[in-house]
Amino acid sequence: MPKKIKNAKAYVIAVDMGYGHQRAAYPLRVLAYQGKIINANSYPGITSSDRKIWRDSRESYEFISKFKKTPLIGETIWKFFDKFQQIPNFYPKRDLSKPNVQLDYFMRLIEKKNWGRDLIQRLEKKPLPIVTTFFVVAFMAEHYKYSQDIYCLATDTDVSRTWASVSPAQSRINYFAPNYRVEQRLKLYGVRPEKIFLTGFPLPTENLGGPRLATLKEDLGHRLFNLDPQNRYMKYFRETISEQLGEKNFPTHKHHPLTITFAVGGAGAQRDIGVKIVSSLRRKIMKKQMRIILVAGIRNEVHQYFKQKIEEMGLGRYLGDNIKIIFAGSKEEYFNKFDHALRTTDILWTKPSELSFYTALGLPIIMTPPIGSQEEFNRKWLTTIASGTDQEDPRYTDQWLFDWLDSGWFAEAAMEGFLEGPKYGTYNIEKIIEHKYSETRAVKTVLQY
Repeated sequence: MPKKIKNAKAYVIAVDMGYGHQRAAYPLRVLAYQGKIINANSYPGITSSDRKIWRDSRESYEFISKFKKTPLIGETIWKFFDKFQQIPNFYPKRDLSKPNVQLDYFMRLIEKKNWGRDLIQRLEKKPLPIVTTFFVVAFMAEHYKYSQDIYCLATDTDVSRTWASVSPAQSRINYFAPNYRVEQRLKLYGVRPEKIFLTGFPLPTENLGGPRLATLKEDLGHRLFNLDPQNRYMKYFRETISEQLGEKNFPTHKHHPLTITFAVGGAGAQRDIGVKIVSSLRRKIMKKQMRIILVAGIRNEVHQYFKQKIEEMGLGRYLGDNIKIIFAGSKEEYFNKFDHALRTTDILWTKPSELSFYTALGLPIIMTPPIGSQEEFNRKWLTTIASGTDQEDPRYTDQWLFDWLDSGWFAEAAMEGFLEGPKYGTYNIEKIIEHKYSETRAVKTVLQY
Protein backbone atom coordinates (compact mmCIF):
# COMPACT_ATOMS: atom_id res chain seq x y z
CA MET A 1 0.00 0.00 0.00
CA PRO A 2 1.52 3.36 -1.00
CA LYS A 3 2.18 5.91 1.73
CA LYS A 4 -0.24 8.80 2.06
CA ILE A 5 1.03 12.23 1.12
CA LYS A 6 1.24 14.50 4.12
CA ASN A 7 -0.45 17.91 3.94
CA ALA A 8 -1.48 17.29 0.34
CA LYS A 9 -4.93 15.75 0.35
CA ALA A 10 -7.94 16.07 -1.89
CA TYR A 11 -11.39 14.60 -2.25
CA VAL A 12 -11.00 11.89 -4.87
CA ILE A 13 -14.45 11.30 -6.32
CA ALA A 14 -15.60 8.59 -8.72
CA VAL A 15 -18.96 7.04 -9.57
CA ASP A 16 -20.07 3.46 -9.05
CA MET A 17 -21.02 2.81 -12.69
CA GLY A 18 -19.09 0.04 -14.41
CA TYR A 19 -15.39 -0.08 -13.58
CA GLY A 20 -13.82 2.73 -15.59
CA HIS A 21 -14.25 5.74 -13.35
CA GLN A 22 -13.40 3.86 -10.16
CA ARG A 23 -10.41 2.10 -11.70
CA ALA A 24 -9.01 5.50 -12.66
CA ALA A 25 -9.53 6.77 -9.10
CA TYR A 26 -8.11 3.70 -7.35
CA PRO A 27 -4.38 4.53 -7.83
CA LEU A 28 -5.09 8.04 -6.49
CA ARG A 29 -6.32 6.80 -3.11
CA VAL A 30 -2.93 7.87 -1.77
CA LEU A 31 -4.18 11.45 -2.20
CA ALA A 32 -7.68 10.84 -0.93
CA TYR A 33 -8.94 12.38 2.28
CA GLN A 34 -8.77 9.65 4.93
CA GLY A 35 -7.52 7.34 2.18
CA LYS A 36 -11.04 6.79 0.84
CA ILE A 37 -12.53 7.24 -2.62
CA ILE A 38 -15.93 8.94 -2.57
CA ASN A 39 -18.55 7.54 -4.93
CA ALA A 40 -20.83 10.39 -5.93
CA ASN A 41 -23.78 8.06 -6.47
CA SER A 42 -23.51 5.95 -3.30
CA TYR A 43 -21.89 7.94 -0.48
CA PRO A 44 -23.37 7.59 3.04
CA GLY A 45 -26.35 9.89 3.49
CA ILE A 46 -26.99 10.55 -0.21
CA THR A 47 -30.46 11.98 -0.77
CA SER A 48 -33.12 9.68 -2.19
CA SER A 49 -33.66 11.97 -5.19
CA ASP A 50 -29.97 11.99 -6.09
CA ARG A 51 -29.71 8.25 -5.62
CA LYS A 52 -32.63 7.72 -8.00
CA ILE A 53 -31.11 9.89 -10.74
CA TRP A 54 -27.79 8.03 -10.52
CA ARG A 55 -29.48 4.61 -10.35
CA ASP A 56 -31.65 5.27 -13.38
CA SER A 57 -28.61 6.36 -15.39
CA ARG A 58 -26.57 3.29 -14.45
CA GLU A 59 -29.36 0.78 -15.02
CA SER A 60 -30.21 2.26 -18.41
CA TYR A 61 -26.60 2.00 -19.60
CA GLU A 62 -26.12 -1.56 -18.33
CA PHE A 63 -29.43 -2.69 -19.83
CA ILE A 64 -28.63 -1.24 -23.23
CA SER A 65 -25.07 -2.69 -23.11
CA LYS A 66 -26.49 -6.19 -22.61
CA PHE A 67 -29.47 -5.61 -24.92
CA LYS A 68 -27.06 -4.61 -27.71
CA LYS A 69 -26.47 -8.28 -28.50
CA THR A 70 -30.16 -8.80 -29.35
CA PRO A 71 -30.40 -9.24 -33.14
CA LEU A 72 -31.55 -6.21 -35.17
CA ILE A 73 -33.48 -4.24 -32.54
CA GLY A 74 -30.70 -4.33 -29.93
CA GLU A 75 -28.10 -2.96 -32.33
CA THR A 76 -30.50 -0.27 -33.53
CA ILE A 77 -31.31 0.93 -30.01
CA TRP A 78 -27.62 0.91 -29.07
CA LYS A 79 -26.67 3.04 -32.09
CA PHE A 80 -29.36 5.56 -31.18
CA PHE A 81 -28.15 5.69 -27.56
CA ASP A 82 -24.48 5.95 -28.57
CA LYS A 83 -25.18 9.07 -30.66
CA PHE A 84 -25.68 11.01 -27.44
CA GLN A 85 -22.12 10.25 -26.30
CA GLN A 86 -20.51 10.19 -29.73
CA ILE A 87 -17.10 11.78 -30.21
CA PRO A 88 -16.96 13.95 -33.34
CA ASN A 89 -14.22 13.58 -35.94
CA PHE A 90 -11.10 15.47 -34.92
CA TYR A 91 -10.41 16.81 -38.42
CA PRO A 92 -10.95 19.30 -39.80
CA LYS A 93 -10.01 21.24 -36.67
CA ARG A 94 -12.86 23.57 -35.84
CA ASP A 95 -14.77 25.20 -33.01
CA LEU A 96 -16.59 22.41 -31.15
CA SER A 97 -17.57 24.46 -28.11
CA LYS A 98 -21.33 24.25 -28.69
CA PRO A 99 -22.87 22.01 -25.96
CA ASN A 100 -24.32 18.69 -27.08
CA VAL A 101 -27.62 17.07 -26.10
CA GLN A 102 -26.11 14.88 -23.38
CA LEU A 103 -24.44 17.86 -21.68
CA ASP A 104 -27.66 19.87 -21.78
CA TYR A 105 -29.48 16.92 -20.22
CA PHE A 106 -27.06 16.63 -17.30
CA MET A 107 -27.05 20.37 -16.67
CA ARG A 108 -30.87 20.48 -16.56
CA LEU A 109 -30.81 17.83 -13.83
CA ILE A 110 -28.31 19.89 -11.86
CA GLU A 111 -30.18 23.16 -12.32
CA LYS A 112 -33.78 21.89 -12.04
CA LYS A 113 -33.42 18.90 -9.68
CA ASN A 114 -30.57 20.23 -7.50
CA TRP A 115 -28.65 17.11 -8.45
CA GLY A 116 -25.40 16.90 -6.51
CA ARG A 117 -26.04 19.89 -4.24
CA ASP A 118 -26.05 17.70 -1.13
CA LEU A 119 -22.64 16.22 -2.00
CA ILE A 120 -20.99 19.57 -2.67
CA GLN A 121 -22.45 21.09 0.51
CA ARG A 122 -21.04 18.20 2.54
CA LEU A 123 -17.59 18.68 1.02
CA GLU A 124 -17.75 22.41 1.65
CA LYS A 125 -17.77 21.77 5.41
CA LYS A 126 -14.10 20.81 5.11
CA PRO A 127 -13.08 22.22 1.75
CA LEU A 128 -10.24 20.49 -0.08
CA PRO A 129 -9.40 20.29 -3.79
CA ILE A 130 -11.63 17.92 -5.75
CA VAL A 131 -10.17 15.34 -8.12
CA THR A 132 -12.95 13.56 -9.97
CA THR A 133 -12.97 10.91 -12.69
CA PHE A 134 -16.50 11.82 -13.82
CA PHE A 135 -17.28 15.11 -15.53
CA VAL A 136 -20.73 15.54 -13.95
CA VAL A 137 -19.17 15.85 -10.49
CA ALA A 138 -16.95 18.66 -11.77
CA PHE A 139 -20.03 20.41 -13.20
CA MET A 140 -21.81 20.04 -9.86
CA ALA A 141 -18.88 21.57 -7.98
CA GLU A 142 -18.68 24.51 -10.36
CA HIS A 143 -22.45 25.09 -10.44
CA TYR A 144 -22.71 25.16 -6.64
CA LYS A 145 -19.66 27.44 -6.44
CA TYR A 146 -17.37 25.07 -4.57
CA SER A 147 -14.66 27.12 -2.89
CA GLN A 148 -11.63 24.96 -3.74
CA ASP A 149 -9.92 23.85 -6.93
CA ILE A 150 -11.71 21.39 -9.22
CA TYR A 151 -9.79 18.81 -11.26
CA CYS A 152 -11.41 16.42 -13.73
CA LEU A 153 -9.53 13.37 -15.01
CA ALA A 154 -10.52 12.09 -18.46
CA THR A 155 -10.69 8.29 -18.56
CA ASP A 156 -10.43 7.48 -22.28
CA THR A 157 -8.02 8.25 -25.11
CA ASP A 158 -10.51 10.72 -26.58
CA VAL A 159 -13.55 12.40 -25.07
CA SER A 160 -16.94 13.66 -26.18
CA ARG A 161 -18.14 17.25 -25.89
CA THR A 162 -19.93 16.27 -22.68
CA TRP A 163 -16.65 16.40 -20.74
CA ALA A 164 -16.33 20.18 -21.04
CA SER A 165 -18.73 22.56 -19.34
CA VAL A 166 -21.40 24.61 -21.07
CA SER A 167 -19.13 27.67 -21.09
CA PRO A 168 -15.65 26.13 -21.21
CA ALA A 169 -13.80 29.40 -21.86
CA GLN A 170 -15.10 30.78 -18.57
CA SER A 171 -14.99 27.54 -16.59
CA ARG A 172 -12.95 27.03 -13.40
CA ILE A 173 -12.54 23.31 -14.05
CA ASN A 174 -8.99 21.99 -14.55
CA TYR A 175 -8.39 18.84 -16.57
CA PHE A 176 -5.94 15.99 -16.27
CA ALA A 177 -5.47 14.73 -19.84
CA PRO A 178 -4.37 11.09 -20.13
CA ASN A 179 -2.81 11.58 -23.59
CA TYR A 180 -2.05 14.17 -26.25
CA ARG A 181 -5.29 13.68 -28.15
CA VAL A 182 -7.45 14.50 -25.12
CA GLU A 183 -5.37 17.61 -24.48
CA GLN A 184 -5.94 18.80 -28.04
CA ARG A 185 -9.59 17.73 -28.05
CA LEU A 186 -10.36 19.78 -24.94
CA LYS A 187 -8.92 22.83 -26.67
CA LEU A 188 -11.30 22.29 -29.60
CA TYR A 189 -14.14 22.20 -27.07
CA GLY A 190 -13.08 25.63 -25.84
CA VAL A 191 -11.18 24.77 -22.65
CA ARG A 192 -8.39 27.26 -22.00
CA PRO A 193 -4.91 25.72 -22.47
CA GLU A 194 -3.78 26.76 -18.99
CA LYS A 195 -6.59 24.66 -17.51
CA ILE A 196 -5.27 21.44 -19.09
CA PHE A 197 -2.48 19.31 -17.60
CA LEU A 198 -1.06 16.52 -19.75
CA THR A 199 -0.49 13.99 -16.98
CA GLY A 200 -1.14 10.55 -18.44
CA PHE A 201 -3.57 8.01 -17.01
CA PRO A 202 -3.07 6.98 -13.36
CA LEU A 203 -1.72 3.43 -13.18
CA PRO A 204 -1.43 1.35 -9.99
CA THR A 205 1.79 2.18 -8.14
CA GLU A 206 2.08 -1.47 -7.09
CA ASN A 207 2.72 -2.29 -10.76
CA LEU A 208 5.05 0.65 -11.36
CA GLY A 209 7.51 0.46 -8.48
CA GLY A 210 8.15 4.18 -8.09
CA PRO A 211 9.08 6.88 -10.63
CA ARG A 212 12.02 4.75 -11.79
CA LEU A 213 9.51 2.01 -12.72
CA ALA A 214 11.54 -0.73 -11.04
CA THR A 215 8.64 -3.19 -10.69
CA LEU A 216 7.32 -2.53 -14.19
CA LYS A 217 10.72 -3.12 -15.80
CA GLU A 218 11.27 -6.34 -13.88
CA ASP A 219 7.83 -7.70 -14.78
CA LEU A 220 8.21 -6.75 -18.44
CA GLY A 221 11.53 -8.56 -18.61
CA HIS A 222 9.91 -11.78 -17.39
CA ARG A 223 6.99 -11.26 -19.76
CA LEU A 224 9.15 -10.89 -22.86
CA PHE A 225 10.60 -14.37 -22.41
CA ASN A 226 7.11 -15.90 -22.69
CA LEU A 227 6.06 -13.63 -25.56
CA ASP A 228 9.00 -14.46 -27.81
CA PRO A 229 9.46 -18.25 -27.68
CA GLN A 230 11.39 -18.31 -31.00
CA ASN A 231 13.65 -15.41 -29.93
CA ARG A 232 12.70 -13.48 -33.09
CA TYR A 233 12.21 -10.10 -31.43
CA MET A 234 14.77 -10.24 -28.63
CA LYS A 235 17.51 -11.38 -31.00
CA TYR A 236 17.32 -8.16 -33.01
CA PHE A 237 16.38 -5.72 -30.27
CA ARG A 238 18.56 -6.90 -27.41
CA GLU A 239 20.31 -3.55 -27.11
CA THR A 240 17.03 -1.61 -26.98
CA ILE A 241 15.54 -3.95 -24.36
CA SER A 242 18.64 -3.74 -22.17
CA GLU A 243 18.76 0.04 -22.52
CA GLN A 244 15.11 0.50 -21.61
CA LEU A 245 14.73 -2.15 -18.90
CA GLY A 246 18.28 -2.42 -17.59
CA GLU A 247 20.66 -5.27 -18.28
CA LYS A 248 19.57 -7.13 -15.15
CA ASN A 249 16.00 -7.31 -16.47
CA PHE A 250 16.89 -8.74 -19.88
CA PRO A 251 14.85 -11.96 -20.13
CA THR A 252 16.90 -15.14 -19.78
CA HIS A 253 14.59 -17.73 -18.23
CA LYS A 254 10.95 -18.69 -17.68
CA HIS A 255 9.48 -17.00 -14.63
CA HIS A 256 5.85 -18.18 -14.92
CA PRO A 257 3.63 -20.09 -17.36
CA LEU A 258 2.36 -18.25 -20.42
CA THR A 259 -0.62 -16.39 -18.97
CA ILE A 260 -3.61 -14.73 -20.63
CA THR A 261 -5.92 -12.57 -18.55
CA PHE A 262 -9.39 -12.07 -20.02
CA ALA A 263 -11.37 -9.20 -18.48
CA VAL A 264 -15.05 -8.55 -19.16
CA GLY A 265 -16.57 -5.10 -18.71
CA GLY A 266 -18.69 -3.97 -15.79
CA ALA A 267 -21.91 -5.18 -17.42
CA GLY A 268 -20.41 -8.62 -18.16
CA ALA A 269 -21.73 -8.50 -21.72
CA GLN A 270 -18.81 -10.37 -23.34
CA ARG A 271 -18.43 -13.24 -20.90
CA ASP A 272 -19.06 -15.83 -23.62
CA ILE A 273 -15.78 -14.90 -25.30
CA GLY A 274 -13.86 -16.00 -22.21
CA VAL A 275 -15.51 -19.42 -22.37
CA LYS A 276 -14.60 -19.81 -26.04
CA ILE A 277 -10.98 -18.96 -25.24
CA VAL A 278 -10.80 -21.62 -22.52
CA SER A 279 -12.47 -24.19 -24.75
CA SER A 280 -10.02 -23.57 -27.57
CA LEU A 281 -6.99 -23.77 -25.27
CA ARG A 282 -8.19 -26.74 -23.23
CA ARG A 283 -5.43 -29.09 -24.41
CA LYS A 284 -2.66 -26.71 -23.41
CA ILE A 285 -4.43 -26.08 -20.10
CA MET A 286 -4.68 -29.82 -19.42
CA LYS A 287 -0.97 -30.22 -20.23
CA LYS A 288 -0.26 -27.29 -17.88
CA GLN A 289 1.49 -25.44 -20.66
CA MET A 290 -0.34 -22.18 -19.98
CA ARG A 291 -2.62 -20.39 -17.56
CA ILE A 292 -5.90 -18.54 -18.14
CA ILE A 293 -7.22 -15.89 -15.73
CA LEU A 294 -10.89 -15.01 -16.18
CA VAL A 295 -11.90 -11.71 -14.59
CA ALA A 296 -15.44 -11.70 -13.23
CA GLY A 297 -14.90 -8.53 -11.19
CA ILE A 298 -17.60 -8.08 -8.56
CA ARG A 299 -20.37 -9.78 -10.50
CA ASN A 300 -21.23 -13.12 -8.92
CA GLU A 301 -23.41 -14.11 -11.88
CA VAL A 302 -20.36 -13.81 -14.14
CA HIS A 303 -18.27 -15.73 -11.60
CA GLN A 304 -20.83 -18.54 -11.47
CA TYR A 305 -21.20 -18.53 -15.25
CA PHE A 306 -17.46 -19.07 -15.68
CA LYS A 307 -17.38 -21.84 -13.07
CA GLN A 308 -20.36 -23.65 -14.59
CA LYS A 309 -18.97 -23.53 -18.13
CA ILE A 310 -15.54 -24.72 -16.97
CA GLU A 311 -17.13 -27.63 -15.16
CA GLU A 312 -19.21 -28.49 -18.23
CA MET A 313 -15.99 -28.62 -20.28
CA GLY A 314 -14.55 -31.15 -17.85
CA LEU A 315 -11.88 -28.71 -16.68
CA GLY A 316 -13.10 -28.25 -13.11
CA ARG A 317 -9.99 -29.85 -11.59
CA TYR A 318 -7.84 -27.12 -13.12
CA LEU A 319 -9.72 -24.33 -11.36
CA GLY A 320 -7.41 -22.45 -9.01
CA ASP A 321 -4.35 -23.76 -10.84
CA ASN A 322 -4.15 -23.32 -14.62
CA ILE A 323 -7.57 -21.67 -14.71
CA LYS A 324 -8.18 -18.90 -12.25
CA ILE A 325 -11.20 -16.66 -11.75
CA ILE A 326 -10.83 -13.21 -10.21
CA PHE A 327 -13.93 -12.41 -8.19
CA ALA A 328 -14.30 -10.07 -5.24
CA GLY A 329 -16.98 -8.68 -2.96
CA SER A 330 -15.96 -5.05 -3.52
CA LYS A 331 -14.37 -3.07 -6.30
CA GLU A 332 -11.40 -2.11 -4.14
CA GLU A 333 -10.70 -5.79 -3.45
CA TYR A 334 -11.20 -6.59 -7.13
CA PHE A 335 -8.78 -3.88 -8.29
CA ASN A 336 -6.20 -5.13 -5.81
CA LYS A 337 -6.51 -8.73 -7.04
CA PHE A 338 -6.50 -7.65 -10.66
CA ASP A 339 -3.42 -5.45 -10.33
CA HIS A 340 -1.59 -8.27 -8.55
CA ALA A 341 -2.54 -10.74 -11.32
CA LEU A 342 -1.20 -8.37 -13.99
CA ARG A 343 2.33 -8.78 -12.66
CA THR A 344 2.43 -12.31 -14.08
CA THR A 345 0.08 -11.69 -17.01
CA ASP A 346 1.63 -11.88 -20.46
CA ILE A 347 -1.35 -10.88 -22.64
CA LEU A 348 -4.36 -8.82 -21.60
CA TRP A 349 -7.52 -9.68 -23.56
CA THR A 350 -10.29 -7.14 -23.04
CA LYS A 351 -12.52 -4.61 -24.72
CA PRO A 352 -10.78 -1.29 -25.46
CA SER A 353 -11.99 0.45 -22.32
CA GLU A 354 -9.95 2.44 -19.79
CA LEU A 355 -7.81 -0.71 -19.58
CA SER A 356 -6.32 0.40 -22.91
CA PHE A 357 -3.99 2.60 -20.87
CA TYR A 358 -2.67 -0.47 -19.07
CA THR A 359 -0.66 -1.29 -22.17
CA ALA A 360 1.86 1.17 -20.67
CA LEU A 361 2.64 -1.58 -18.14
CA GLY A 362 4.20 -3.47 -21.04
CA LEU A 363 1.07 -5.46 -21.78
CA PRO A 364 0.09 -6.39 -25.33
CA ILE A 365 -3.68 -6.15 -25.67
CA ILE A 366 -6.03 -8.33 -27.68
CA MET A 367 -9.24 -6.38 -28.16
CA THR A 368 -12.77 -7.70 -28.13
CA PRO A 369 -15.29 -5.71 -30.23
CA PRO A 370 -15.61 -2.15 -28.88
CA ILE A 371 -18.84 -0.99 -27.26
CA GLY A 372 -19.53 2.68 -27.80
CA SER A 373 -17.87 5.63 -29.48
CA GLN A 374 -15.17 6.13 -26.85
CA GLU A 375 -14.03 2.51 -27.19
CA GLU A 376 -13.74 2.91 -30.94
CA PHE A 377 -11.28 5.73 -30.30
CA ASN A 378 -9.44 3.68 -27.66
CA ARG A 379 -9.12 0.89 -30.22
CA LYS A 380 -7.69 3.32 -32.76
CA TRP A 381 -5.16 4.59 -30.22
CA LEU A 382 -3.96 1.08 -29.36
CA THR A 383 -3.51 0.12 -32.99
CA THR A 384 -1.76 3.42 -33.71
CA ILE A 385 0.89 2.82 -31.06
CA ALA A 386 1.08 -0.84 -32.21
CA SER A 387 0.47 -2.42 -28.81
CA GLY A 388 -3.06 -3.74 -29.43
CA THR A 389 -4.84 -5.75 -32.07
CA ASP A 390 -8.33 -7.03 -32.75
CA GLN A 391 -9.09 -10.57 -31.70
CA GLU A 392 -9.39 -13.27 -34.32
CA ASP A 393 -12.16 -15.85 -33.91
CA PRO A 394 -11.91 -16.96 -30.23
CA ARG A 395 -12.93 -20.50 -31.21
CA TYR A 396 -9.57 -20.90 -32.94
CA THR A 397 -7.38 -19.20 -30.36
CA ASP A 398 -5.18 -22.30 -30.17
CA GLN A 399 -4.14 -21.62 -33.78
CA TRP A 400 -3.72 -17.90 -34.33
CA LEU A 401 -2.47 -17.04 -30.85
CA PHE A 402 0.58 -19.25 -31.20
CA ASP A 403 1.27 -18.10 -34.73
CA TRP A 404 1.52 -14.57 -33.35
CA LEU A 405 3.67 -15.72 -30.45
CA ASP A 406 6.09 -17.50 -32.77
CA SER A 407 6.37 -14.38 -34.93
CA GLY A 408 7.53 -12.28 -31.96
CA TRP A 409 4.69 -9.77 -32.49
CA PHE A 410 3.43 -9.95 -28.90
CA ALA A 411 6.91 -9.17 -27.55
CA GLU A 412 7.15 -6.19 -29.88
CA ALA A 413 3.66 -5.03 -28.84
CA ALA A 414 4.62 -5.29 -25.16
CA MET A 415 7.64 -3.05 -25.72
CA GLU A 416 5.64 -0.59 -27.83
CA GLY A 417 3.05 -0.29 -25.06
CA PHE A 418 5.82 0.37 -22.55
CA LEU A 419 7.60 2.90 -24.74
CA GLU A 420 4.58 4.75 -26.17
CA GLY A 421 1.98 4.50 -23.39
CA PRO A 422 1.84 7.17 -20.65
CA LYS A 423 3.31 5.66 -17.47
CA TYR A 424 3.60 8.53 -15.00
CA GLY A 425 -0.01 9.69 -14.59
CA THR A 426 -0.25 8.75 -10.92
CA TYR A 427 2.97 10.53 -10.01
CA ASN A 428 2.20 13.60 -12.15
CA ILE A 429 -1.19 14.08 -10.51
CA GLU A 430 0.44 13.72 -7.10
CA LYS A 431 2.90 16.48 -8.03
CA ILE A 432 0.11 18.85 -8.97
CA ILE A 433 -1.99 18.19 -5.89
CA GLU A 434 1.05 18.58 -3.63
CA HIS A 435 1.36 22.19 -4.77
CA LYS A 436 -1.03 25.05 -4.26
CA TYR A 437 -2.98 25.95 -7.36
CA SER A 438 -1.04 29.20 -7.85
CA GLU A 439 2.16 27.16 -8.09
CA THR A 440 1.01 24.41 -10.43
CA ARG A 441 1.85 26.34 -13.57
CA ALA A 442 5.53 25.69 -12.81
CA VAL A 443 4.76 22.01 -12.24
CA LYS A 444 3.48 21.66 -15.82
CA THR A 445 7.00 22.04 -17.15
CA VAL A 446 8.39 19.06 -15.19
CA LEU A 447 5.62 16.50 -15.69
CA GLN A 448 6.69 13.20 -17.19
CA TYR A 449 4.62 11.45 -19.85
